[in-house]
Amino acid sequence: MQKKSPNEIDKHIGSRVRARRIMLGMSQEKLADALGLTFQQVQKYEKGVNRIGASRLLHIAGILDVNIEFFFEGVPGLRAGGFSDDSLMAEFLTRSESDRLVRGFLKLKDDETRRRVADLVDWLASAS
Repeated sequence: MQKKSPNEIDKHIGSRVRARRIMLGMSQEKLADALGLTFQQVQKYEKGVNRIGASRLLHIAGILDVNIEFFFEGVPGLRAGGFSDDSLMAEFLTRSESDRLVRGFLKLKDDETRRRVADLVDWLASAS
């Protein structure tokens, strides 16, 4: 029996949950606690492996302080929502490396070091 791959819409919604959670600096554990779940269940939601029901998505929206439309922004075939300004940031936050990058950057205490890291990223982006 072949395992079913995640639905594209479920993956999209999960990635938006992850992006918003990271924007708020919230851990999977904290979100899971607020939902009465395990962090593994939140991981499955964020990867789109498990589908998020409507009532649970509404609960997540309340915890993450967004309108429910936030999770559907960018879904192919739907009209654009009101979050286009956040789309670049949301795209960044859906990438697996972003969590490490943001957490590491926030641990830097020296302003000059943070500026140099930002300069390095700018330079690397312009070089590619």
